[in-house]
Amino acid sequence: MVEDWQHFLLPYQQAVNELKVKLRGIRKQYQDETQHSPIEFVTGRVKPVDSIKEKMIRRHVQEDRLEQDMQDIAGLRIMCQFVEDIYQVVDLLRQRSDMTILEERDYISNAKPSGYRSYHIVIEYPVQLISGEKKILAEIQVRTLAMNFWATIEHSLNYKYQGEFPEELSARLQRAAEAAFKLDNEMSEIREEIQEAQTMFSNRTPGDQNIPDR
Repeated sequence: MVEDWQHFLLPYQQAVNELKVKLRGIRKQYQDETQHSPIEFVTGRVKPVDSIKEKMIRRHVQEDRLEQDMQDIAGLRIMCQFVEDIYQVVDLLRQRSDMTILEERDYISNAKPSGYRSYHIVIEYPVQLISGEKKILAEIQVRTLAMNFWATIEHSLNYKYQGEFPEELSARLQRAAEAAFKLDNEMSEIREEIQEAQTMFSNRTPGDQNIPDR
């Protein structure tokens, strides 16, 4: 029995905090070298206790197997501008020696029936505690901004309908997912133009008056 959830989740929070710093550090390195960063921004969270308990019931996870069988207690999300960036981020993570990739699920090339797209990576990450090293499972989701917008809306509706969407709403969500992916593909077609414009904008001098701030 988990008697002290705060104590149980402490290593997970430490893992999230450390991984956010490291992943944001990748972005900073690209910026320092005036290169396009495949990482737009990074967020992270530890799953709330109520959500853990609900998932344990729904997925039939035994409490003594919680650390092994629930892979997303620690969760990171990496946002990218382009679909190509997602696979670049995945390659960067594969090369790291401070984490071990246990599983990869490509829901971009193989979207879920609902239309959901994202790239999921389950890692094993060591945190250093006063009691010694503890290896934590964490899930990293890599997706574009358009994919994230759709997933956020779908998640909210899923909470309302408990996964039982009305047929018409489900169809609309699927069409919206395809529209979002079409937008990503269109942006990929003009990716070089966008990146060149972004580089020009970021390198402008304070005296530039021809480019308005928004």
